[in-house]
Amino acid sequence: MREVEFGEAVAGYRGELKAHCYRMLGSLQDAEDALQESLLNAWRGLSGFEGRSSLRTWLYRICTNTCLRMLARRPMRMLSPDYGPSRESTSDLGEPVSGPIWFEPWPDDVPAEEPGPAVRYAQREGIELAFAAALQHLPGTQRAVLILRDVLAYSAAETAEMLDTTTASVNSALQRARKSVQERVPMVSQRAELAALGESGQRQLLESFVAAWERADVDTLVSLLAQDAKFTMPPLPAWFDGRAAVARFFRERVFATPWRLRPREVNGQPGFACYQLQGEEFRLGSITVLSFRDGKVAQLSAFLDPELPVWFGLPKDLD
Repeated sequence: MREVEFGEAVAGYRGELKAHCYRMLGSLQDAEDALQESLLNAWRGLSGFEGRSSLRTWLYRICTNTCLRMLARRPMRMLSPDYGPSRESTSDLGEPVSGPIWFEPWPDDVPAEEPGPAVRYAQREGIELAFAAALQHLPGTQRAVLILRDVLAYSAAETAEMLDTTTASVNSALQRARKSVQERVPMVSQRAELAALGESGQRQLLESFVAAWERADVDTLVSLLAQDAKFTMPPLPAWFDGRAAVARFFRERVFATPWRLRPREVNGQPGFACYQLQGEEFRLGSITVLSFRDGKVAQLSAFLDPELPVWFGLPKDLD
C-alpha cells in the first residue's frame, strides 16, 4: 500500500482516534502527539497487518499502546478540586500553575463512527467532562480497559488481544475501573440531564444564563445555580465551592469588566467562548463549560489557558 493509499484508508478514523487518545491522556496537545506517533507507527508496521482484525481495531490497538507509553512518562491531568482546597476570599486567585498538569477541554463533537447508535451514544457520554476527567485517576491499563470495553464496546477477548493480556485480567481491571470512576462522576450523565431539560428547557436556561452574564445580573445568575455549585478556572489554583462563594466571586471579581459570550459545545456539553472587554476590544478570556443537575448549573469550568483558542479555532478578539 502506498503512502497516499494509507492516508486515504485511515482518514475516516482520525477524528475518533484522536478522541480516544484524548480520553486516555486528558490533553488536546498530548492527544494530537499520540495520534501522529500512532499513525506513523501504523505506516511503518503496515507489512505486519495480517487482516485478522479490522483496520479500525488494529489502529485502536496501536493508539492505545502509544497512549500507555506516554502515560508512563507524564503526570496525571487534574481539575481544580484535585489540586487543592476551595477558597473563600476572592482577593487572591493565585499565580497560574504551569506545566502539563491540567485536564483540558475537548473542542468538538465526537464524530459519527461505524458502530451502531448504542455505541455512538456511549462514545458521546465518554467525552463528557466529569467522565473524561475521572478517567485520569485510573492506572493506565484500567483506563484503557474501561474505554475499550464500555465506550468503544470491544469484547473482553478483543480488549485482551489489543493489550496483550488475558481475558481474566481484562475483566478484573474493568471491575476495578468501573468502581473508581463511579465514585467520581454524577449518577446521571450530562446527556441524560440535557434530555430531561428538553430542547425548550435547554434553550430557555442558556438564554437566561447568557443574558444575565452579559448584563452582569448576579442575582439572576445565582438563581440558575445549584446550591453546591462550583466555579473552577485552571490554570489558576483558586476555585469556589457553593452558591454563596460563587456569587461572591461574581460580584467582587468577574464583572469588574463587561463580557460577551458566544455559544460553543465543549465536551458534548453547552459551553461558551467568553470575551472580556480589555481596552476597546473584547478579547477571549476563557472557554467555559456548563454542567447541569436537576435543571440547575452545577459547575462552571472556565479554562483560561491562552493556547486553547488555537485548538478550538476561535478568534482571540471579537469583531
